[in-house]
Amino acid sequence: MGPPANRPAPPSPIDRDSANDLMGPLTELVALAGSAILEVDRARMRIEGKADGSPVTDADLAADRIIADGLARLAPHIPVLSEERAALREVDGSAAFFLIDPLDGTKEFVAGRNEFTVNLALVVNGTPYLGIIGAPALGLIWRGLVGAGAERLTTTTTLGPALPIRTRPFPRLGQPWIAAVSRSHGDAATEAFIDARPGAVRQRLGSAVKFAKVAEGAADIYPRLAPTHQWDVAAGHAIVTAAGGKITDAKGCDLRFGEGGTDYLVPGFIAWGDPTASWSLRS
Repeated sequence: MGPPANRPAPPSPIDRDSANDLMGPLTELVALAGSAILEVDRARMRIEGKADGSPVTDADLAADRIIADGLARLAPHIPVLSEERAALREVDGSAAFFLIDPLDGTKEFVAGRNEFTVNLALVVNGTPYLGIIGAPALGLIWRGLVGAGAERLTTTTTLGPALPIRTRPFPRLGQPWIAAVSRSHGDAATEAFIDARPGAVRQRLGSAVKFAKVAEGAADIYPRLAPTHQWDVAAGHAIVTAAGGKITDAKGCDLRFGEGGTDYLVPGFIAWGDPTASWSLRS
């Protein structure tokens, strides 16, 4: 990653230097999990339903095993909370922990589309500090470290060079702006939020790719005002923030991770490419 920005480092046991040292190995781990997903035969894989009605496949479980083994080797002192094992443990939101969604966009994956991701975040003191989103079928990885910037890499047989990315200023009054919205999880509150801002162009996408589009300046905003899980949000939160944006709740306040009981729900959020745009919620 680039040189550290002039802002305070998170508390022990993770400081900026140790997080920066982990970025390369963690990126390789996300790429490895993505490769395992691509090796799964979608026509023959098992698909089961979880208690919340969402699907889980052989690909989810294969990626989860790879990430669990890798994190146990790379950072055995840091707790891990994964979507596929959330019922097995609780985490201390005031400490550092990894927050994992081994296959975000399982519905996209099952449907044969390419917009599914591997999401890995390092949360420190309730806030995502490091995030990596891998989109193996698109051949891309986005990553960010708050205070040190965000990057995009290509993935083929090896990781390509890291190119810096940044969010973009919100369009001026009267100019069109792009809202990244979910293809599979629409909700009335989100649609009403966008409808109240004339001139929006909806870009329908799957999984955490929507965060990546905001982070690289290809979209201006990503609202989702229905409940979702923290592991769906944390990696994108870190990357958008590192790229110059901001993530808030529906009232413009900060989100907290590792709190809220064992369901680990976020009631709703808005990813803003231009953080000054979020001020409109407080006026």
